[in-house]
Amino acid sequence: MYEKITPPTTGSKVSFSNGQPNVPDDPIIPFIRGDGTGVDLWPASQKVFDAAIATAYGDKRKINWFKVYAGDEACEKYGTFQYLPEDTLNAIKEYGIAIKGPLTTPIGGGIRSLNVALRQINDLYACVRPCRYYTGTPSPHKSPEKLDVIIYRENTEDIYLGIEWREGTDIASKLIDILNKELIPATPEHGKKQIRLDSGIGIKPISKTGSQRLVKRAIQNALRLPKSKQMVTLVHKGNIMKYTEGAFRDWGYELATTEFRTECVTERESWILSNKEENPNISSEENARKIDPGYDALTAEKKAEICQEVEDVLGAIWDSHGDGKWQDKIMVNDRIADSIFQQIQTRPGEYSILATMNLNGDYLSDAAAAIVGGLGMGPGANIGDECAIFEATHGTAPKHAGLDRVNPGSLILSGVMMLEYMGWQEAADLIKKGLEVAISNGEVTYDLARLMEPPVEALKCSEFADAIIKHFKD
Repeated sequence: MYEKITPPTTGSKVSFSNGQPNVPDDPIIPFIRGDGTGVDLWPASQKVFDAAIATAYGDKRKINWFKVYAGDEACEKYGTFQYLPEDTLNAIKEYGIAIKGPLTTPIGGGIRSLNVALRQINDLYACVRPCRYYTGTPSPHKSPEKLDVIIYRENTEDIYLGIEWREGTDIASKLIDILNKELIPATPEHGKKQIRLDSGIGIKPISKTGSQRLVKRAIQNALRLPKSKQMVTLVHKGNIMKYTEGAFRDWGYELATTEFRTECVTERESWILSNKEENPNISSEENARKIDPGYDALTAEKKAEICQEVEDVLGAIWDSHGDGKWQDKIMVNDRIADSIFQQIQTRPGEYSILATMNLNGDYLSDAAAAIVGGLGMGPGANIGDECAIFEATHGTAPKHAGLDRVNPGSLILSGVMMLEYMGWQEAADLIKKGLEVAISNGEVTYDLARLMEPPVEALKCSEFADAIIKHFKD
């Protein structure tokens, strides 16, 4: 089955059922070392993983690591431009869970991004990026500890699908001609808009299937959180892109109020319910006026629509969600994308899980990571129904490769996510504890050491791993 790699002779495969992994005590886990600083990051990270598992479970559990190749290292083994060999794709598909260091994005033709390719090939539709603060981590934010969010970013659609055509090509010109002459004029709401002839063209597909399976995972995660953190916020720019980003919001609400009806309440529903709780005799019109401050300026038709909404909500869920019962449900709300960027800084404690599309999620996850200490401390996972890949979220930083100085925190915390996904929570908790104590003690790599006040002496990448392990038993 494999051309140039050999699986471990011991260990078992992970299987999946209903989108969830069934993990044996001796799983075979493929790993990609990564390019550039991956040569330093992976050995340090693997050492931490193995030590945590041994400390938590003794000889009852063990990961059997399976080295596979991607990026520059793959080209060295398989030949020029073999950035993503079939061996690697087959191994990830066969064994189900994998972890990887940072990878080079090839310049020029071929694969646009190895990371994006791995996500799309394996249908890893949920990019999961937790952003929480570890005590002692230098941060530009005044109160970084207030931010504790998990970002669910749709991974397979949006403009990241990569279907676009360069300006001046025959297809781009044909598309512009058809749009300008036939399709745009046929849609009255577009008025007299026209696309400039010297434009490149790309498409932005957002599907109901893709949107709802992402929101489903976000809600399932919320169900596992403490009551105070059970909130899912749909992040979108639907005020402008109504049929793509606006549809994402609508489909998210639809899923929450059908498949998760007993577990969820929308923000707007909570207003309607609380208004009736405050005044049991409130009329539909007065309730409508409270949930929509501009009610009195609306047309009669729109007023009737909102009153009907009030009656429908009370008729459908008053018995199950009224009299304060909605306060124990998962709150589902939505926010405009540009607004959420400032709100995670000014009101970070109000958010828990953010579900969003691909491009917004890319921006938002890096911005949130910056608040809690940067991408060096930002873990990531790409999860589908039959596969999951955990990864460092930063670049390869080749000028630092081989110097044993970079921060392995992102890859180590991605491994924490992997252990949690596997159900090995005790080992995951040990790593989080050891990392936080190390940082609090000023035992950090140069990127954090230079920002601490007062500055501390930097540890090597390998020494930071040792410091984490040392604090498992504190």
